[in-house]
Amino acid sequence: MNIKPLADRVLILPSPAEEVTVAGIIIPDSAKEKPLKGVVVAAGQGTKDEEMILKKDDEVIFGKYAGTEIEFEGEKYLIMRQSDVLAVVCK
Repeated sequence: MNIKPLADRVLILPSPAEEVTVAGIIIPDSAKEKPLKGVVVAAGQGTKDEEMILKKDDEVIFGKYAGTEIEFEGEKYLIMRQSDVLAVVCK
């Protein structure tokens, strides 16, 4: 990965939005719910006030409007602060 988040930020690969059909009608991408789960691809070092708890490959749940969408090499990612992550999914 050529993107390294700074400070308390993490780079997340969102889970794909589930395709929903209603009575045979496929809902377009623009109307699909934004995914609320994803996988941490890279994490910063944290700050002097907040240590980085998240690490690569953690499956996380985040808020509906959390983060900033970026596109890198044809793939869409979210970059957000560690505090925007609501939970880590335990396996």
